Amino acid sequence: MNTSATPTPYPLPSVPNFKPPPGACNAHAHAMGPFDRFPAPPGHGSPPLAPIENFVAGMDRLGLQYGVFVQSSGYGTDCRILIDALERYPARLRGVALATTATPDAELQAMHKLGVRGLRFTGLPFPGKRGKSAGSITLEELPAMAPKLRELGWHAQLWLHCDQLLELAPQFLKLKIPLVLDHMARFEPSRGVKDPAFQNILRLLKEEDVWVKLNPTRNSDQFPDYADARPFHDALVAANADRLVWGSDWPHTNMGDRRPDGGRLLDQFAEWVSDKSIQTKILAANAARLYGF
Repeated sequence: MNTSATPTPYPLPSVPNFKPPPGACNAHAHAMGPFDRFPAPPGHGSPPLAPIENFVAGMDRLGLQYGVFVQSSGYGTDCRILIDALERYPARLRGVALATTATPDAELQAMHKLGVRGLRFTGLPFPGKRGKSAGSITLEELPAMAPKLRELGWHAQLWLHCDQLLELAPQFLKLKIPLVLDHMARFEPSRGVKDPAFQNILRLLKEEDVWVKLNPTRNSDQFPDYADARPFHDALVAANADRLVWGSDWPHTNMGDRRPDGGRLLDQFAEWVSDKSIQTKILAANAARLYGF
């Protein structure tokens, strides 16, 4: 990646009209750069300049007390940027890392002390690329890592399509670790909420230790209002509001001219979920349980 020119920082979110409850959390975001300290490896294009201090500033604009930094596949298992973020903002941030069976136990223990609470596993192609990113940890590696996750009390965060989970859920549930599904488990809007793969997500949410991150932006074909995602969002809330969290996905990588605004996303969440008690569960109480704030 060419870092000779100084890139423009990725914009902060707008200030929403909605005032989140105390302890509210942005449970899914990334940080990238500054590139003189944390250069992305070759082959990852030109990621946006989105340092952790900008993410925290964005949390302040959204009225959120806490945030979860998910390690980007662009950095792979080199978690220095994640460790730096957790060291700088220990009271406000928790982390989701990338690691393999080759990662030393001492390194995992050190990350736990800093606030890492899960590992991410990928079953989808990296957006905008063929095949998986070189930094991704695949779903096939989850069973081997499960003993480490159980020992640390961590969850497995899964970036996959709901069709994949229809096939893999029986195997993954036997691992006896919490499963957290990115981006509403990547449902297909055209197939409707009665689609068997999405119905499986609802069943898992009701009956198993399965959590879902609410964010319609990577599922919907109707930017910027995401109306086709609303029935799925409603169905998830109705199924089990006690195991849902909300995340903006800042800085919205590989989305081109369909990049959302975090303030608008939060206002839309409040419109779609108007019950104050459920808002508090999803934005604050659930995140506190899952990430240990």
